[in-house]
Amino acid sequence: MPAAILTRLGAALVVVVGVCTLVFLLIHLVPGDPVEAMLGERAQASDRLALRAALGLDLPLWEQYRRYITGLLHLNLGQSFLDQRPVAAILAERLPATLRLALAGLGIALVVALPLGMLAARFRGTALDSAAMTLSLAGISIPNFWLGPLLILVFSLWLGWTPVSGDEAPASIVLPAITLGTALAAILARMVRASMLEVLGEDYIRTARAKGLGEAAVLWRHALRNAWLPVLTVIGLQLGGLLAGAVITETVFAWPGIGSLLVDAIKARDFPVVQGCVLLISLCYVLVNALTDLAYVWIDPRIGAR
Repeated sequence: MPAAILTRLGAALVVVVGVCTLVFLLIHLVPGDPVEAMLGERAQASDRLALRAALGLDLPLWEQYRRYITGLLHLNLGQSFLDQRPVAAILAERLPATLRLALAGLGIALVVALPLGMLAARFRGTALDSAAMTLSLAGISIPNFWLGPLLILVFSLWLGWTPVSGDEAPASIVLPAITLGTALAAILARMVRASMLEVLGEDYIRTARAKGLGEAAVLWRHALRNAWLPVLTVIGLQLGGLLAGAVITETVFAWPGIGSLLVDAIKARDFPVVQGCVLLISLCYVLVNALTDLAYVWIDPRIGAR
C-alpha cells in the first residue's frame, strides 16, 4: 500500500506540473495584452514599458516560466496584476463559495439519482424504468448555460421564489445547485441502474428476500452496498468535474466563486490569477481521485489486500 500511494502521488505531481506548464504556455499565446487591458489603448509608450517591466512581462518567456515554477516550489502563487494582492489570498476568499456550491450540487444529485436509479433497476422494462431513463437522458442533454437562465426566468422572475443572482441570501444557492447537480444526477442515475441490475440477480439477494426482508431493506442494505463501487468511481470523477462545470454556472448566476473569478481574470488577462485558479482546480481533481481510491478500501477491504 505505501508503494502504491507513493506511485499515485508521483503520477499526480506529474499531472499537476503538466497542467501548470500547459496553462502557462497557452495563456501567453492567446491574443491580448494585460498591459493594454490595464492602461487602455491611449496610454503612453513609456507608461506601457514601465508597467511591463514592473510586472515582469518584459522578461523572456523561459525566465517568466522559471520564476513561476520557483514561486510554486515556495508556495507563492504571485500577485494579481490588477489589484496587486497575493493570488493565494484571493483564492482563499473565493474557494468557500465554490465548495458550498459543489457540495450542494452533489447533494442534490445523490438525492435524485439514488432513488431514481434503484427504482429503474427494480422495475426494469416497465413504464417507470422508461420514464426514469428519459429524465436521465434529458438531464445529460440540457447544458448549464441554457438550464440556468431558464430556472432564473421561472423561479426568480415569474414566481419570485429565489434571488436572481449573487450570494446575499440563503436561498441564492438553490438554483445554482440545481443547475450544477442536474447533469451529475442524470449520469449517476444511469450508473446506479446499471450497477443494481448486475447484483439484483445474485444469490445473496435471493437469500435476503427468502429470509423475509422487506424490498426496501434488500435494495438499500444489500444491493446498493454491493453496487456502490462503480457509482463511487463516477462520483469521484464527476466531483472534480463539478468544479470545472461551476465556471459556467457561477458566471450565469454571478456566484462569487473560483469559476467566476477565472472568467474575470481571463477577460482582464490577469495571468497569475488564471494560473492560480487552474492550479487549484487541478489539485482538487487529484485530491478527489486520491480520496476515491481510499474509499474503495473502506467499502471493500479486499481491494487493499491485493
